[in-house]
Amino acid sequence: MTATLPPEVQEVFARFITTEFTTVDRRGQPITWPLTPYYRPGDPCIDVTTGLGYPKKADDARANPHVALLFSDPTGSGLSEAPQVLVQGTADVDDRDLDANRERYRRELAEKLPSAGGDLPPKAFDRWLSWYLTRLYVHVRPERIYVWSDGDVTVEPQLFDTHIEEVRSGHVEEPVDEHDPGSGGAVVWDERMQELGARYSDAVVSLVAPDGFPFSVRLPIELDRRARHVRIGGAPVGVPWQPGPACLTAHDHPPDFKWQRNFQVRGELIEEEDGSWSLIPRKLVGGFELPPGSRIAQWRLNAKKVRRYHKRAKGELAKRAGR
Repeated sequence: MTATLPPEVQEVFARFITTEFTTVDRRGQPITWPLTPYYRPGDPCIDVTTGLGYPKKADDARANPHVALLFSDPTGSGLSEAPQVLVQGTADVDDRDLDANRERYRRELAEKLPSAGGDLPPKAFDRWLSWYLTRLYVHVRPERIYVWSDGDVTVEPQLFDTHIEEVRSGHVEEPVDEHDPGSGGAVVWDERMQELGARYSDAVVSLVAPDGFPFSVRLPIELDRRARHVRIGGAPVGVPWQPGPACLTAHDHPPDFKWQRNFQVRGELIEEEDGSWSLIPRKLVGGFELPPGSRIAQWRLNAKKVRRYHKRAKGELAKRAGR
């Protein structure tokens, strides 16, 4: 499908250095993290990857292959008027040759992110970084692509689809999945919530569409501190809003990707009295971050996570050896 897309859309896939990758876990919760996409014009799939030491993204994609890739942050791409592009696709988790995956990752990281790739230690140290360098690739075969020209989500998106009957009818023909309206629980409101609407004036909002595919879009946000809601703005067109589990993801990085920050808030979407939508925050999850500062400070910040990832990677290797 990708080979028939307009060149400007293929260019987005090839040149963006982050994409927001969404999986749906066994509870129906969409989970969105920024990842680096790998694509060459004409390829049948768009690839993303995760480390063996933190395989949840790959595990969720294996259990439920309905995934999404949102291209909404052009930082570092060199594209000044890039569209916002949502890819809904089918995932294939590739852990068939972990050695080949590790070599591919080293090669492609150096090509895509020279600054980040240049910071990797020599191969002699690979065994100490196996939790990170040993990669699980996820090949995403596009099924449906939404393109908002110039990133303007207030206009009707252009639709490209492998199912021609959907293009003709103007709506999705996939069977509707049973939808979870949300289980409630305590509201989470800690210090990091204050970054939403301040450091991050917009964020990626992800929900599960009626056909079971994740749907993501980048929109303006603001905190309603009195109600303890995150209000979602932007008057987007084409979003299949419905109450239920949702994920709001904030992230940033410089053009050379020398550092990166990211976290997400999981909760439920609700419709306000004025017809707008808000997220009730239930859980805040910090990602694997390398914030601005020295490499020593970055690794010190992540020391506990690295130990946990290293232990998980050893378990994953043992599990595969026993297959």
